[in-house]
Amino acid sequence: MFPCLALLFAVSLQGMLTIGGIVIAILLALLVAGALINYGALWFQAYMSSADVSLLSLIGMSFRQVKPGMIVTAKIMGRQAGLSIDRRQGMSTARLEAHYLAGGDVMHVIRAIIAAHRAGIDLDFDRAAAVDLAGRDVLDAVQTSVSPKVIDCPAPLRGGKTTLSAVAKNGVELRIRVRVTVRTNLLQLIGGATEETIIARVGQGIVSAIGSSESHMEVLAMPDRISKSVLERGLDANTAFQIVSIDIADIDVGENIGARLQTDQADTDMRVAQARAEVRRAEALAWQQEMKARVTERRAMLVLAEAGIPKAIASAFRDGQLRRPRAAEPVANEARRN
Repeated sequence: MFPCLALLFAVSLQGMLTIGGIVIAILLALLVAGALINYGALWFQAYMSSADVSLLSLIGMSFRQVKPGMIVTAKIMGRQAGLSIDRRQGMSTARLEAHYLAGGDVMHVIRAIIAAHRAGIDLDFDRAAAVDLAGRDVLDAVQTSVSPKVIDCPAPLRGGKTTLSAVAKNGVELRIRVRVTVRTNLLQLIGGATEETIIARVGQGIVSAIGSSESHMEVLAMPDRISKSVLERGLDANTAFQIVSIDIADIDVGENIGARLQTDQADTDMRVAQARAEVRRAEALAWQQEMKARVTERRAMLVLAEAGIPKAIASAFRDGQLRRPRAAEPVANEARRN
């Protein structure tokens, strides 16, 4: 009896394993079929383009919230452009996914690398990705490096001013507009100063160069000397650009600042002199009033003294100090006088 039960158990166990195997095979077949339906076209496109993207990588991209179509397109573009897509040192699938997950623009970086490769500029994926993650437009940087662009100084869209104002030593103002031709310095693109720094440095250099000129006529006669002296100062140091040339586009004569300052100084001196004269006049008027007060005081004292004369005479009469002179006294006095 026990051998029969063991045989039945073995048969049933084998049947269950067979059924389980069939179910697993069906599930695997369904998974493979679903993967082929969803990613078969992309995988076949990558395979035919030698883009080196596996089917498992495409499936894993969906779980990592990465767009498989974009990664495949980027690798196909790199492959067709002759870029290295090696899994260790080139633009591998993992590197593209990492850049996308970090918030970078994969297609923008690929286009920039292709443009640099066509122009013979050394730009690898790591540097381009770092520039993109730093917030710089790497494609525009490559295009500017190939085809230099022109920057207006001052920039009318940023500061509102259209000309720079500089004053020569003779006091005459010059209003000048400069155009700066720059190309991108890819080696200093990360951490280098932007266009605002270039505009500020060039403006400062122009104003300083004109300010050191003896006369505005020197600047009008040789404007290229100003631009050359500014260019020789190395204003593009520690910036993301290399200055190709500095050209004076327009220059006009403004006001005579020196004459105006002298006029203002003369007006100021006149006002100061008038104020001092007014102070002296007020002091004289005060002294005059003081003298009038003293005269009035002396007159009052005189009137007071005159009022005391009758009283003094009366007192003298009472005391017998005043008497009529004798008759002989005039004769004796006349004799003494003779």
